[in-house]
Amino acid sequence: MRKIVLAFVVMFAITSTYAQTREELKAEQAVKKDSVAAIQGRVDALQGQIDAFPGWKKGAFGTIGGSFSDFSNWYSKASANSANGNIGFTVNAFANLDKPKFFWRNSGNINLSWVKLDDKDVATDSKKFEEANDIFSVTSLYGYKLSPKFAISALGEYRTTILSNFNDPGYLDLGVGATWTPITDMVVVVHPLNYNFVFSKGESVFESSLGAKIVVDYTKQLGAISFKTNLSAFASYESSDYSNWTWTNSFGYTLWKKIGVGFDLGLRKNKQEALNAITTRDNISGYDPAATFDTVDNKLQSYWMLGLSYAF
Repeated sequence: MRKIVLAFVVMFAITSTYAQTREELKAEQAVKKDSVAAIQGRVDALQGQIDAFPGWKKGAFGTIGGSFSDFSNWYSKASANSANGNIGFTVNAFANLDKPKFFWRNSGNINLSWVKLDDKDVATDSKKFEEANDIFSVTSLYGYKLSPKFAISALGEYRTTILSNFNDPGYLDLGVGATWTPITDMVVVVHPLNYNFVFSKGESVFESSLGAKIVVDYTKQLGAISFKTNLSAFASYESSDYSNWTWTNSFGYTLWKKIGVGFDLGLRKNKQEALNAITTRDNISGYDPAATFDTVDNKLQSYWMLGLSYAF
């Protein structure tokens, strides 16, 4: 009996010591976590002071996505013997100069992707990767400051495709007006005097026109997070048929070193592009060579991509 009691006493002592040690370690861990948080807060504060200094600020981040598959005698699939592939990438880059009297903000975006569906049982089936997403745009904004948050400005913006039909169409906006910077890293551009040049080859429905340009851009790099959203809209004074807007969003989260996950989403409305596609491309839904601006269905254009991201 004495041995049993002694064993219980020893077990109780060990358990108490373990519990005490565990609680002490957790308490010590909490203190260190608080210290790390305090240090990170000071580092973030210093980074904010560094970012506040005028001068060039440059950065870039992007997303890479891809998938590959191969099927052999997979009879539940319509193409029992086939090879499929999808690859794509986006890159967002910026170079901004901020001085006491003026600023000069430059940005670029490229989004390219290719897809392949090779049916091995069809001899004439294409084995090549075909272009899917094809977006290229560059923007340059100069502003002379009337106050810390308000400036008179001039904007140049060019966008087109580069894999196929380069500059067909191509859009060049040149205009002047005002720029408002309500918070750090956010720019709101309102240019009531803007000319939208539209370039195309041969006879087409595309028309250049005078109108108003509105751009809202927010680009932020905060620790492991990189984010960019950009809305670019043109309102034609001549006809609403010539108006258009594009809204792009890019998000990257670094998981390890410079590698992480990225997500891109783009939306667009452009009646001239819709009419040109419907009247010239017989391989798309709704093909109608007799369509006009009054009859065309100006559907919302969209794309998205999810994949690995890399912070440059």
